Amino acid sequence: MAAFMPSGKPSNQAGFTYLGVLFLIMVMGMGLASAGELWSTASRRDRERQLLWVGTQYAQALRSYYRSSPGLAQYPKELADLLQDERFPNAQHHIRQLYPDPIGGGEWALMRGFDGRITGLYSPSTDKPLKQADFPSQWSDFTGMASYKDWQFVAEKAFLEGTSGPKSPSRSPQGVMP
Repeated sequence: MAAFMPSGKPSNQAGFTYLGVLFLIMVMGMGLASAGELWSTASRRDRERQLLWVGTQYAQALRSYYRSSPGLAQYPKELADLLQDERFPNAQHHIRQLYPDPIGGGEWALMRGFDGRITGLYSPSTDKPLKQADFPSQWSDFTGMASYKDWQFVAEKAFLEGTSGPKSPSRSPQGVMP
């Protein structure tokens, strides 16, 4: 249908304007789609960083719980035991709070030893991680893993001094070299 000008004559430019607007909408849609994809990837990388940090916090807390056990060393029965360790006259806290799983919807999958106590945890997500290399040394075995559930945060691999590695020989107890 042709548009009419006030003079009553049909305008040949009305069709070109319509096509120009359609083209502009298409270009804007493509731009928004690519921006959405970039935002999604950035968000996923952030959740991966959170997963590594939170997993390290739990592994360090499990190791702290185990090493501070009075008598026979043991792991906790529940994650809440890391928050409030009642095995001492004054309750100890091995972790500041119970963190949700940033990848798997909040719920952690727990690794239990032969006695049913928690020795580690992991995200139940089967999604493929974006990060495939350059992990902290304690988690170097995460390199090339096929899913997040393969990123298992266990107490034996946790360093209490930070995520960069074990204590340096200059900081060892009583100045003794390991």
